Amino acid sequence: MRHLLALASSFLLLAVSSCQKSVPSPDLNGTYTGTFQREPGGQVSQVSLTFSEGEWNGTSQKVKYPALCSGTYKVTNKNKIIFTNACVWTAEFDWTLILGGEYDLNTKGKTIEIIEQRGNGRDIYRLSK
Repeated sequence: MRHLLALASSFLLLAVSSCQKSVPSPDLNGTYTGTFQREPGGQVSQVSLTFSEGEWNGTSQKVKYPALCSGTYKVTNKNKIIFTNACVWTAEFDWTLILGGEYDLNTKGKTIEIIEQRGNGRDIYRLSK
């Protein structure tokens, strides 16, 4: 009886695990424009980010707000993205404004939100293709 119960449990576990579907990563390739803001109450800056096969580059209307340049990115699952910033930065500004590290990623059609939680606030990019 134990063997039958163990065998049934194994089949059940196999059936449940095989039903789980992997979530495809969103295709970000293209140029997105929109805004960046440090919330609550931060300035709004017009920004542009271009994604191409794991590489990104960006510009901002305001110098170093946010600090964009270029680097690589990886979407780790449907709602997380990790940026590596390949640029050399000087020390006279707030380095927490450099686009780098792990962010939440929300996609809906041709719009994306890239969000980094910061204590009681957040940095948010709201962009459209």
